[in-house]
Amino acid sequence: MKKTYLFIALLAAMVLFLAACGSSEEATTSTEESTGTSTTEGTNTDAESEGDGPVYPMTVSPTVASSESRDGSESYSFEDVTFDKMPEKIAVFDYGFLDTLDALGVEGIVGVAKGTTMPANLEKYNGDEYGSLGSLKEPLLEDIAEMAPDVIFISGRQSAFYEELKEIAPVVFVGTSETDYWNTFLASVDLAAKMFGKEAEAEEFKGKFDSALEEVKALAGNYETSLVTMYNEGNLAGFATNSRFGYIYDIYGFKPVTDDIEASSHGSNFGFEALLEFNPQVLFVIDRTAAIGEKSNIDADMENEIVKKTEAFQNERIVYLDGALWYLSGGGLQSELAKIEEILAELK
Repeated sequence: MKKTYLFIALLAAMVLFLAACGSSEEATTSTEESTGTSTTEGTNTDAESEGDGPVYPMTVSPTVASSESRDGSESYSFEDVTFDKMPEKIAVFDYGFLDTLDALGVEGIVGVAKGTTMPANLEKYNGDEYGSLGSLKEPLLEDIAEMAPDVIFISGRQSAFYEELKEIAPVVFVGTSETDYWNTFLASVDLAAKMFGKEAEAEEFKGKFDSALEEVKALAGNYETSLVTMYNEGNLAGFATNSRFGYIYDIYGFKPVTDDIEASSHGSNFGFEALLEFNPQVLFVIDRTAAIGEKSNIDADMENEIVKKTEAFQNERIVYLDGALWYLSGGGLQSELAKIEEILAELK
């Protein structure tokens, strides 16, 4: 009888042991399967890798839907454009957009606007390996057609040729708006990044603006009044917040000495007497004359007896801004950062 009980006990122990082994094996298998699934999800497959790039067909919208000629006599509308594949041969009129493409490392540029003072950081595009599209205001239509570009990027100075350029290749308007400069600049960056698969590079570069803007805003807080002007062959024009250079007030944080300035792409006539009347603590001067390649007398003209009476002159707060940078090549990743750095260097 005792032997029977002993046999039963041994049999029960064996059953429990086998059950425990089975559970352990199931747990191990389950863990391995779970780990295998997790590893598969965390690894980019070929399909996922392809999804990281730009997806075509792609429709892109202009940064500005319409514009007018300088005298207001003509208006232009710009359309969305659909591309079946990424453009490989790129023609770029706008220096700001060329600046952004250069910063992002986009390849395939076959033609740029020449015949105008090229911003220093873009001088390499004056090389013979890049064809000439003509000047900023006078496109060479036949030469552009011979290049057979897949896309033509334009801005305001080429608006009058929009329909003619569309007959050669798809045209995308990437210029900035005078009344919403900063947001349209960012829109042009996003457009470039999306079309050419450079989102990561764009975000990394835009991150540089955070600290730069924080620094320039802190600097701007030291002054109660400022005025942005443009010098042009002995004459001075002023710009308020609702103008092409209004971001110096709106984004950089400098306080305008007045908002009573007529909005205009080249500013409102602003005589030296008015400059003394408003008497800003900081005076920004953009040299348009030098920007378009003409001889500038800005130093002599800006040091007349009237200007010498201003607070800005007496406290050495007249900031001469690089004409080519501010007048021709704004709206690019590198140029917009360079603008902030220029002001910081001049006023620190």
